[in-house]
Amino acid sequence: MPDIDISDKIGYTLLKKGVVDYETLEKSLQIRETEDKKSRRNLGQILVSDFQVDHDAVFREVANLYAFREIFLKDESFTEERIGFIKKYIDGLADTYRGLLIQAKLLPLRFDEKQPDKLIIVAADPTDRNIPTIARYFGVKKYEVCYCRLKDLQNLMEQVIPLENEFLKLLQEAEVDLTGAGDDSALDEEALDTEINKSALVNLVEGILVEAVRQGASDVHVIGKEEKRTEFFFRIDGSLKQWYTQENTMPEAIAAVVKDRSKNVDRFERESTQDGFIQRIVDGHQIRFRVSIMPIVGVDVKHKFESIVIRVLDDRKVITDLNKLGLQGPAKDFFYKAISKPQGIVILTGPTGSGKSTTLIAALHQVIDPTVNVLTVEEPVEYIIRGARQLKIGPKMNFEQAIRGILRHDPDIVLVGEMRDKPTAEIAIKLANTGHLTFSTLHTNDAPSAVARLFKMGIEPFLIAYAINIVVAQRLVRTLCANCKKPMKMSDRDREIYLKFGFTEELLGKATFFEPVGCDKCTQGWKGRAAIHEALYFTREIKQIIVSSGDDIDENAIREQAMKDGMWTLRRSGMERMMQGVTTLEEIISTTTEE
Repeated sequence: MPDIDISDKIGYTLLKKGVVDYETLEKSLQIRETEDKKSRRNLGQILVSDFQVDHDAVFREVANLYAFREIFLKDESFTEERIGFIKKYIDGLADTYRGLLIQAKLLPLRFDEKQPDKLIIVAADPTDRNIPTIARYFGVKKYEVCYCRLKDLQNLMEQVIPLENEFLKLLQEAEVDLTGAGDDSALDEEALDTEINKSALVNLVEGILVEAVRQGASDVHVIGKEEKRTEFFFRIDGSLKQWYTQENTMPEAIAAVVKDRSKNVDRFERESTQDGFIQRIVDGHQIRFRVSIMPIVGVDVKHKFESIVIRVLDDRKVITDLNKLGLQGPAKDFFYKAISKPQGIVILTGPTGSGKSTTLIAALHQVIDPTVNVLTVEEPVEYIIRGARQLKIGPKMNFEQAIRGILRHDPDIVLVGEMRDKPTAEIAIKLANTGHLTFSTLHTNDAPSAVARLFKMGIEPFLIAYAINIVVAQRLVRTLCANCKKPMKMSDRDREIYLKFGFTEELLGKATFFEPVGCDKCTQGWKGRAAIHEALYFTREIKQIIVSSGDDIDENAIREQAMKDGMWTLRRSGMERMMQGVTTLEEIISTTTEE
């Protein structure tokens, strides 16, 4: 084991138990040493927030080391009376200490059975320095702090402390007339300014950003309409749902407020596309929002309508552990084999929003270490990747210039956001053929068609064959709510459909299939999404088919050979998800095309 200061008991224990590796521990200890003593975080907090180490894996060991008792909330009975007991203590706190309680993630649970005057307090991090301060204001003589799992505690907190959106609360309380001002015959900038300056509009926009993060939305759509109406939609689990409609307000005013709060955006530009970003602290976490603005046509020609899409970039959702991606069957082995090679291209394909970037970032984290120079060229950069140098695209260095510059910047591993044209693809292939491991994406329906796409771009077949390690097609399918899903009663008609889809009698006999129901914890029976994959690994036989291509790439021949080599198609991967009870046949059919 590497040498480490044994006086740091937590670090030594976590290293010994395999919760962290030596390099991560060393970096986190360095961060702790640089922090101010008054506000210095403990080692566990740094590992969880800065290095995405599993919270409970860390703090369970911390609790064991310092002899904090662990309480399992699932063994507790939460009656209305019990919930009322917890709420009574929380409602008695001043706003400042209530905020501290939410930040520290702790709750008063009950009085101890053996010592009726001792209050049991449960915390996800029992070493948090704010706990004694909060406990003092509970007004009890004795208390004991116990550890409990973060997820269990968060579920209980949602019941006893519904998160208030302070911006929307202000909007409801404000007695502000949001009707448009000025002459409707033309866009009156002075009247628009008056409307924009109303705090209610600012609260509305800020409230939407907060609510989008709390509801787990990936995007917010703001669409200006006729008759002074603006509609707001959230994309949750891949589907758009209307969240709010603002009536009697000029759409230009709401668009202007979004622009004013975004960087790199001109409020007075209404005729061209614009891209910007916003940063906010929401519930103690820094969240980035990518803003895309496009002019749209409306029936009312007096107004200049715009469509705004705000992508929510929450670093807490970034997967850094490749094992958590859910690669199934042969796809997992093929992918690990491909990224373990010192050179070659790893390509992810799929439509927008299919999780390609998530998979690439997880793969990069697998191969990043201090001995290699990792460069990324993305437009725009969505997530900060620790250990990589992410090139900044701007007016003085565009995407193509950055790609060309990479060749002279001594890279070992390169991420090219997208092979969007022949020049980009040629440079990616040149990198792969000169000893670099390269990651990139393409927009194609499945893995074999990525080969045809590169060929149509003008890339020579022998370069495609010997530069690429693997092509992975990916889709995201909605997953059933674990709380309310129910086993499906299969009729003869259903059995016939399942057999036609590709199931065998043997598979149907083994598996239990489920269907959505709907409850207060989900959206009509659905909650979350999972990935399905089609991994085309470039074997000797696949390379031979590509090299032997004449004027056209034979996608069917590639697909047939890949399936002989063990590749699961997207539908086969989807069948596996169905047999796991995760999703339904209808969802797989709607997400994939027939082979």
